[in-house]
Amino acid sequence: MDSTGPAHVPPTPDLSAALDRLWVRFLPEIEQRVALLESAAAAAAGGTLTPPQQQQARAAAHKLAGVLASFGLATATSPARETEHLYARDTAPGPEHASRLAAFAAELRSLIAGRKPSAPEAC
Repeated sequence: MDSTGPAHVPPTPDLSAALDRLWVRFLPEIEQRVALLESAAAAAAGGTLTPPQQQQARAAAHKLAGVLASFGLATATSPARETEHLYARDTAPGPEHASRLAAFAAELRSLIAGRKPSAPEAC
């Protein structure tokens, strides 16, 4: 018995194809969460962000941070977490944070749009 522990096993083509099918299935929900972040950033810019919008944006950013990493978009974790932290404050982000929030949402949208399936037959 090998005492060094399990070796890293690269994902099989079947696993990659399954992830790609899940990506297609959940993409509308993922895009809806980004749209929510864009809407909240616009409300922050206008100084009209409501507490429910702030909580929805925080939750959306939190969910995006986890799910995007699961789909191989680890670089999306940082802007999603930064967005989550800005919305997690006791006071709503205002116009002074709006450009950062909008930039994070745009970065997430770009990363999502750039995700390529790992297997051509996945979709």
